[in-house]
Amino acid sequence: MIAENPYLDPKRIKAALNGLGIRPNRDMGQNFLTDADALAAIVEAGQLSADDTVIEIGPGLGVLTYELVRRAGRVIAIELDRRLGARLGDELGSANLTVIQNDVLRVKPRDVLGDATSYKVVANLPYQITSAILRHFLEAVPPPELMVVMVQWEVAQRIVAAPPEMSVLAHSIQLYAEPEIVVHVPAAAFLPEPRVDSAVLRLTRRPSPAVAVDDVDAFFRVIKAGFLHARKKLLNGLEGGLAAMGIRIDRATLLTVLEAAGVDPARRAETLTLREWATIYRRVSALAPVTDHGTR
Repeated sequence: MIAENPYLDPKRIKAALNGLGIRPNRDMGQNFLTDADALAAIVEAGQLSADDTVIEIGPGLGVLTYELVRRAGRVIAIELDRRLGARLGDELGSANLTVIQNDVLRVKPRDVLGDATSYKVVANLPYQITSAILRHFLEAVPPPELMVVMVQWEVAQRIVAAPPEMSVLAHSIQLYAEPEIVVHVPAAAFLPEPRVDSAVLRLTRRPSPAVAVDDVDAFFRVIKAGFLHARKKLLNGLEGGLAAMGIRIDRATLLTVLEAAGVDPARRAETLTLREWATIYRRVSALAPVTDHGTR
């Protein structure tokens, strides 16, 4: 039962932090969950069984880890803070728990999975690097079959958006996964309280990317160019955005590209679908090289 989880107790959280000499660090996303309903929502959304291998990011004092080791066959917890990482292993001492002290963005899933051929990510993410973590796993080899993560409420809303409210972030996630918000989580569910509300977000991996492109980084360079000048009409915004990235395509040619792609040049970037962007990308890349790794 979630209610029996000892790590939900605010007094125990404060005592543990004091014992370790830790003052919660906002930059590291150290806000500790104290709400049983929110914890239950994460666990239930993960649909865990004894056959599952789970990667948890930023386990902290172990409130979620406590539930994961009771349900999953194997749990790999990646913790940046050395003090919290050392305590987690000593505190839980579960045979199916492996604690790795490292920056999650430096950890390749294939290097820690061992013989596992599939896995899930279930975590309360450090909010400052949410987008980077999501991309890190969705583009990993192998990627997780499912991600259930706590993120900022506004970030969750952006990720699940549909036209006419799309963003580069929404496209970068929806290319690989189908996102859904499981539940809204108020700031009061954490100790200390963050400045924003949160959401439990579930990402179900697609069997294959939503659109097929020859170079994902180059594809997103074109999308990013379209969003560079927010709220401009697409022809104007894309022309300026491509030019800012060193991709020179004159206005008349770009107009022909959009018309051939079946996209009204008066539309705005927020209204386009992944499929429309893919069509534009293929035509743009046929005219000029757009590959420049690291632009996303």
